[in-house]
Amino acid sequence: MREPISRDARLALDLALTVRHDGNGGVTDDLTTPADLTAWVRAHPEVLPDIDRDRATPHRPGPPAREEGDGAGFTADAAQLTAVRELRAAVRALFARAVRPGAPSPADAAHLMPAAEALRRLNEAASRTPIVPVLDWPEDTAPVVLHRPVRDASDPAATLARAVIAFLTSPDRDRLRACHAPRCVRYFLKDHPRQEWCKPSCGNRARVARHHRRHRTAADTA
Repeated sequence: MREPISRDARLALDLALTVRHDGNGGVTDDLTTPADLTAWVRAHPEVLPDIDRDRATPHRPGPPAREEGDGAGFTADAAQLTAVRELRAAVRALFARAVRPGAPSPADAAHLMPAAEALRRLNEAASRTPIVPVLDWPEDTAPVVLHRPVRDASDPAATLARAVIAFLTSPDRDRLRACHAPRCVRYFLKDHPRQEWCKPSCGNRARVARHHRRHRTAADTA
């Protein structure tokens, strides 16, 4: 049975997976130009939340609730692309830390930034969308403090950073794995305890590779 994936987990994973296998033995990057980032954000409308400033939600532990935006009017520039790419590098370094003692994705295992630097970049990006307290005092009830983000629709990296923080501090982090099937560099969330690969096709390739290795070993021994 497949376990549900939260919106924050899906955003964090989708950002990390913009580094992927190119199908020819190498790795490709889906975010190399501002146009690439524009298309990616428009395909992920939750990156640009459309928060009604006249409405707030009661404070709960963890990150604030967000509403879907449409992202249709977003157009990325070079600075936004750089910010998202730097955040992605931090995210992949922290994903590598999260899957220990397992091995990280082979896509960038040889050149991951130090964990301390990754944390600094993640927190710095998240801080660009601060949370502010708001007093709410309806008639006939006691006053309460509400918390909501100060929206900055021009900074998708800030929203993504908050989603990553929410994911890495949630129970879903324990389900994070790197897929080590041949020609795969993906991170994924385990759906069940025996799952080893991100998808069935990767499992098939891994089993075929194991079969060939066993036969080569037997032939070499003979």
